[in-house]
This record gives sequence, structure tokens and C-alpha cells, in this order.
Amino acid sequence: MSLAWVIWLIIAVIFVSAEVFTSGFFLLWFGVGALAAAIMAMLGVGGLAAQTLVFLIVSVALVIASRPIFEKFLNRPADMSRLSSGIETIIGQVGTVVEPSHGALNEGAVSVYGSVWTAFPSDGERPLREGDSVAVERVEGNAIYVRRTALHPRPFSEISGE
Repeated sequence: MSLAWVIWLIIAVIFVSAEVFTSGFFLLWFGVGALAAAIMAMLGVGGLAAQTLVFLIVSVALVIASRPIFEKFLNRPADMSRLSSGIETIIGQVGTVVEPSHGALNEGAVSVYGSVWTAFPSDGERPLREGDSVAVERVEGNAIYVRRTALHPRPFSEISGE
């Protein structure tokens, strides 16, 4: 009796195990294809060429068939195509000027989410005044560039109970 089914089974286990370390369902389908080839080999149907062909057909068919399913569930509308994370989440947030502008660059300080940032007025904005409500337009290094806004956020001390 041929032990080809054992080799196909080992290949299937390798693909399925490798899938755990990837972010998509790509390698899983090759594991299923190898399992189909292992079943063929165990039943003694076809030779190595036929088993390899079944492995490839099943794997590629499953990859192609699963693509529309994952696109439907994983794609977001155009305005949400990029998820903000880390420092990018501060962009658009409203803060309060806690230290007015000074110096040639109009450097000041703004509190956003309870953290104080070195802040500069965006192009076309006048110097920052203490108590002004500002929205973060961009982050460069450890400084933020802000523009005045009509929104008046509650001080962080009111939110956190300090």
C-alpha cells in the first residue's frame, strides 16, 4: 500500500498550521486541496499526477470562490477604506489651548484627550489664545497643527472626574 496519502496529509497539516500565522484564508484552501489529494491517495484513485492535479484544482477553486465572499464582508465604504490607528486618531479631534502662542513660530500648547501637545496654528490662522477651541489638522513629529473651531469641548477634568 502506498504511503502517498500520509505525505499529502502532512502537507495539509503544514498549510493549515501556517494559516494560523497569516491574516487571510489563503493557505487554508491549499490545506483542503492537500486533504482532497490525501483522500484520493488513500483510496488508491489515480497516481501522483492525478493527485497533484486535484490538489491544484481544489485549492485554486476554493481561493477563487472565497474571494467574493471575503470582499463582501471585509470591504468598507469608500469613506472608511482606511482605518485610523495610533497617532492618526487625533486628527480631527477638538482640544483646548492651554498655553498661548509665543515666539517666532507661534508655538503654544493644546490639550486633547487630556494630553498636552506642542501646537502651532495652521497656515492662515492667527496666534493661539488660551481657552480657544481648536481642531487638530495634522501631526508632524511630536507637534500638532490646529485650526480654530466653534466647538467648545468639556475640559478633560470634567470628563475624568478630576
